[in-house]
Amino acid sequence: MKKEKIFREEKITPDRLLSIIGVSPADNLQGIPTALSWKSKIAGQQVRGLFGYQKILDAIGKNVSVFGPWAMAAAWQSSMLDTFITSPIKAQARMAVGSGRNPDLFGDMNGWIYKGYSRLLYTLTGFFIKDGKFDREKALRISTTKKGKDFLGNYMEEFAQLEHNYNNVGMTRLKAMKELLKCLLVLITETPLENGVLPFAKLNPDGTLAIPFKDYLAENRTRLENLFCKNAFDIKEYSERATQGKIGCSQYEYVEGSLIHCVQLRYYPLPEGVKRNGKIIYMATPLINKPELFDLAPGKSVIEGMHREGYQVYLVDHGDPGWEETDLGLDFYGKTLPDYYLGLIKKRHPQAEIYVMAYCMGGTLILPYLARRAEELLAARKPMDIKKVVLMASPMKFDDEDSGHKAMRSIIRGSYDPLLMKELFGDVNIPSQVIESGMNEIQPGVYYTVLLGFYGRAEIGDAIEDAAPFLYWLTHGTKFPAKVHAQWIQNIFMDNQIWEGKYCLPSTNPKFDGKPVNMDILKKAGVIILDYRGSRDPIAPPGSCIASETWGQVGCGNVGFTGSALNRTIEKNIGHIFVVSRKYLAEYLEMVSEFYRA
Repeated sequence: MKKEKIFREEKITPDRLLSIIGVSPADNLQGIPTALSWKSKIAGQQVRGLFGYQKILDAIGKNVSVFGPWAMAAAWQSSMLDTFITSPIKAQARMAVGSGRNPDLFGDMNGWIYKGYSRLLYTLTGFFIKDGKFDREKALRISTTKKGKDFLGNYMEEFAQLEHNYNNVGMTRLKAMKELLKCLLVLITETPLENGVLPFAKLNPDGTLAIPFKDYLAENRTRLENLFCKNAFDIKEYSERATQGKIGCSQYEYVEGSLIHCVQLRYYPLPEGVKRNGKIIYMATPLINKPELFDLAPGKSVIEGMHREGYQVYLVDHGDPGWEETDLGLDFYGKTLPDYYLGLIKKRHPQAEIYVMAYCMGGTLILPYLARRAEELLAARKPMDIKKVVLMASPMKFDDEDSGHKAMRSIIRGSYDPLLMKELFGDVNIPSQVIESGMNEIQPGVYYTVLLGFYGRAEIGDAIEDAAPFLYWLTHGTKFPAKVHAQWIQNIFMDNQIWEGKYCLPSTNPKFDGKPVNMDILKKAGVIILDYRGSRDPIAPPGSCIASETWGQVGCGNVGFTGSALNRTIEKNIGHIFVVSRKYLAEYLEMVSEFYRA
C-alpha cells in the first residue's frame, strides 16, 4: 500500500498556540501575589447584605413603637425576601455541604474547571505517548502539518473556554496547571517560549538555563511521561485513586467506650518486637483536619517515630461532625473530651507516665486544659500528673502586633459574620471550603505553590506516589462544628482570651468552674513545654507560638541554652505542615525524643 505523502510546513510555535487562548485569568498579568477569589468575595458581600437587610426589616416589623403601616410594610418585605431569596440561599448552602460540594457556587464551578483542564492535559499528553515514552516523531509531524496544527488549535480552544470561565485571579491552582500546559507545548514543538521562560527549568543564579535546551526537553519528557502514567494531572482526583480514600500507615483500634458524639479515641499499639518504655503519648489533634497528619505514610509518620522509641500512642479522632455536634462548644472540646480520654488512658495504664503532643489548634486548646487540670489537682493536694508537653506550631497569642496574626484578624473583621455563618451552616457545620478560603488569604498562592511543586518533582517517578497521602489530606478537610467555630473565632482569635488570662473552662471544683484559667499555674505544677515552630509559618507565626517562653518552666531560649528540666523553644526554617518532609520530620523526632527522655 502506498504511504500518504506528508506535506510539512513551518513548525508552529508554543507562543502561536498560546495566542489562540489569549489572555485569561490563568495568566495573572496583574502580578497579584496571592490567589484572589474576587467573584466569591463580591457574592459573599451581597449575601451578607441581604441577610443583614432582612434582620433590619424583622426588627422594624417587631418594633411596637414604629407606626403600624411602616411596620406592616417591613414585615411584608422581610417575608418576600425570606421566601424568594434568603431561604433558597440557605437551602442551597446546606444541601451543598450535605453532599460534600463547595457551597460557594463560583468555587464549585472552579472545581469542575480543574477537572476539565486536567483531563485535557491528560488526553493531549497521551496523544504523544507511545509505549510509555514521548513520541518525538509524532510531535514533529503534528507541529509541522496543517492537519496537526488544526488538531492542536482545537485543543487550545478547549483550554481557552475553561480558562476564560475561571473565577479566580492571581497565583492560582489553574495558573500552575497552565505552566504544565506551556511545558507540554514546548515539548511538542521543541521550541522555547519567546520570553525565554521555560517552565520547570533548572536555572543558574543569574537566571540562565543551567542545562542545554536538549537536556531540558529530555527531563520534561520524563516529567510528562510520569504524570501521564499515573494520570496525576489533578491532585485531588489522583490522590483519591492512589489512596482509595485511606491514609495512615500505623495499625490502630478504637478504645472501647470512647465514642462521645462523633469523637473517638484511637489506640496505636506498639508493632510486634518493639519493647515498651512504659510511657504514653496523648496526641491532641485540630478540629479541622484529618488526624492522619500524625501518620501519613511510612517514613512520614510521627507515630511511627514514637513507636520506635517504645511509646504507646493514643490519638483523638474528631470524626465527621453532623447536626448532633453543631451545638458543642469549647467546654466540650477543651475540657470534657480530654478529661474523659485521659481518664480512660489512666485506667488502662495506671502506672504509666503520660506525655502530651499537640499540633496547631490542638495545642492551643490542650495547654489551657492542662493548666485547669493543674489547678484542680493542686487544690486537691495532688501532684500534676502530666508534666511534658510538645506543641507543634501551636499559637497562643493573637493580636495585631508581634504575634503575626494581624492579617488574619483583619480578614475576620472585614469578612466574618457569625450570625450569617449560623444562618447558612448552623445545622450542617462549617464546611472545609470556608476554612480553606480564610487560610488561603494568609498563604500567598498556597495551591499554586503546592501544585507547581508537585509537577516540578514529577520528573522523579516515585515522587508522584510519595505525595499522594499528603495531597489527599490537603484536599479532603473536615467540617468544623458550628458553635465551637464561632467561639474559637471570637474568644480565642479575636479576644485573645488565653493570652489575656480571660479564657474560661468548666470544672468539677466550684472554685474554678466557669472561671478564667490561671496559665501561670503550669510553672508551679512543674510542667515543661517544648515549642516547635516555623519561621515561615503564616498560620501559626513564631510570634504567636510562645507558650514555652511564657508559662511552665521558662528557660532562656533555644534548646542549646536550656537544661533538662526547662522549657525548650525550637524555631526552624519551616512552614506549617513540615511533617510531610522526611528531612524536617527526622529533625523534629530527634528533638522530641531527646526532650521526652531528659
